[in-house]
Amino acid sequence: MLYAFLCYNDEDAVSSWTKEQDDAVMARLGAVHAPLQKAGRFGPTARLMPTTAATTLRKNTDPPLVLDGPYAETKEQLLGFYVIDCENLEAALNVARDLAKANPGGAYEIRPVRSFFPGALAQAATVEAAAAE
Repeated sequence: MLYAFLCYNDEDAVSSWTKEQDDAVMARLGAVHAPLQKAGRFGPTARLMPTTAATTLRKNTDPPLVLDGPYAETKEQLLGFYVIDCENLEAALNVARDLAKANPGGAYEIRPVRSFFPGALAQAATVEAAAAE
């Protein structure tokens, strides 16, 4: 099953990291990513731009209202996400624990993915399924 790992953290704290601190976190994350990539379980990943670059579309009005900024009522912001193929929730939690060791602070929200549009993971799964037949 595919799981989305939504990375939340205090944007002000993360943006205050020096280049060296940011590079160190990215290197630690790379060590977590590498075995997942090698196993073909690592899907799309994105590191989002700061919330100051966000635009929100409020869909509860007609026409929808477009606002500058995320307008989230939270102390932590969504900074990025992963999509990773995990056998079950416990396996997904183990991946999240490894990511958390590499990237301090904040939280990882883990959600099963219901819809998946073809990409690298879907293509690999199709090839694997065909090879198994």
